[in-house]
Amino acid sequence: MIETRAPGKLFIAGEYAVVEPGQPAVLIAVDRCITVRLTESEGAGRIHSSEYGQAPVIWRREDDGEHIIVDERPFDYVLSAISTVEELRSGRGARPRYFDLEISSELNDADGRKFGLGSSAAVTVATIAALDEFYELGLTLTERFKLAVLATIAISTKASGGDLAASTFGGWIRYSSPDRAALHAHREAHGVVSAMTCAEWAGCSARRVTPPSSVDLLVGWTGSPASTEHLVKRVHTPSERADQASTEYSESTPAPEKPRPLVSFAAESHTLVDDLVAAFDADDAEASLTTIRSVRTLLRRLSDSTGSLIETEALHDLCEIAETHGAAAKPSGAGGGDCGIALAHSHTEAQTILSGWEAAGIRPLDLGAHREEGEIDEF
Repeated sequence: MIETRAPGKLFIAGEYAVVEPGQPAVLIAVDRCITVRLTESEGAGRIHSSEYGQAPVIWRREDDGEHIIVDERPFDYVLSAISTVEELRSGRGARPRYFDLEISSELNDADGRKFGLGSSAAVTVATIAALDEFYELGLTLTERFKLAVLATIAISTKASGGDLAASTFGGWIRYSSPDRAALHAHREAHGVVSAMTCAEWAGCSARRVTPPSSVDLLVGWTGSPASTEHLVKRVHTPSERADQASTEYSESTPAPEKPRPLVSFAAESHTLVDDLVAAFDADDAEASLTTIRSVRTLLRRLSDSTGSLIETEALHDLCEIAETHGAAAKPSGAGGGDCGIALAHSHTEAQTILSGWEAAGIRPLDLGAHREEGEIDEF
């Protein structure tokens, strides 16, 4: 049996902007994981997971042995990960084999509700790691990450890949995204093997960062699930409110391809991510907290200009309670529910913040950074 694990993630800064090619974000891989157990099988493969209910998903091969047929195909990242690795395996001349997957998760509560920690990314990364070991492909971490991106954008090119980078590389990272639409088009035209090394990866990068030693990360869960894909699509689709906001700019200026509030947002987000990384590199706790507050303000402006509810009432309470006790807080990821994060000086009474969250119906999550997995190669 092969067993692999991949951690969930939290966005610290750069959400929404990171879906644009080359835009950066800071993320942390958290120490809760999805586990994939692989065993070889014959005649058919089965995927066991609570996500699918009691009965397993069963997959088979066409007569050529290369193409996967799923008996009942749910809209799922695991199957896309399998298909992507199988295409690479075929391209490298490895023999096709059957296997079963058993998937378990620490990224949900006892009732199966997701915490918003990137379970789709984690299961994609863990599945690819298991198949890499099973087929003895000898992939580097960066190659695994690229396969995870290719598998994910086969389902949605809106996915930035930041969660995949965190789940693959672990620890704290600064990440910038490639042009996923161009990558997807390249794969469709030339296949996975070519897409692994194509020029469309330009602009994609990941490097490790270290937060100030005197800063603690606190995480609270609002108990309200959010759809990242829906929220990102809403923000990046011009609404009536966004169109009105765009009239603040000179009428003599030609209209850009995107509403001006989004253009301004992306530029400001890039600056703030760079400021946060610089504060981390300098071990400057106060500058880190100041930047997190600026990121929250920027997200609230984005919410106002697009008519999208990013900071819900519960997330607002989470942030204000943390601020009252000297911390800096913001929604994590797309917002609209799920988690918020706070950076607090170690001398701040973290327990007071956590107690305040609990009194407001916000569940503190005992999360830390997942270990770093190894060196990050050049893209």
